[in-house]
Amino acid sequence: MKNLLLIVLTSFLLHACSKNDDNNDNEYLTDINFDTGTAINTNFPQYNSLQFPGNHAIVYGFGLSGIVVYYSGSSYTAFELSDPNHYYQSCSALTVSGVLASCGCDDDNVYDILTGQPNGSTTGQYGLKPYFVEVSGNIIRVYNN
Repeated sequence: MKNLLLIVLTSFLLHACSKNDDNNDNEYLTDINFDTGTAINTNFPQYNSLQFPGNHAIVYGFGLSGIVVYYSGSSYTAFELSDPNHYYQSCSALTVSGVLASCGCDDDNVYDILTGQPNGSTTGQYGLKPYFVEVSGNIIRVYNN
């Protein structure tokens, strides 16, 4: 009986955990599966700045409006460049300046590209949509699947 209870409990825990728990409940942004593969290589001039802490790179062609990759010195983060508090439209594409990503819509939402958290004046309940990051040598792989 003890073994059966242990098996049922273990089975429940394995099915309850999910690898992809990032903003799945956001009704504004659709989930788009992508994988940058070897496209982000810090040996390439456009991504060379990602070898140094405090720098970011914008990568278009992935996600909805593109992705922003930031290097803090100890780790890389990657986020969607669409405002998570709007349905996708031309003004909801974010522009990055320093460590802040700003929305072009009337509400002027602002987000931190290191943490994905909204600035104090941001309207809405969601932070930036995070993506998975894997580093292997000079290759930074960003994916959402």
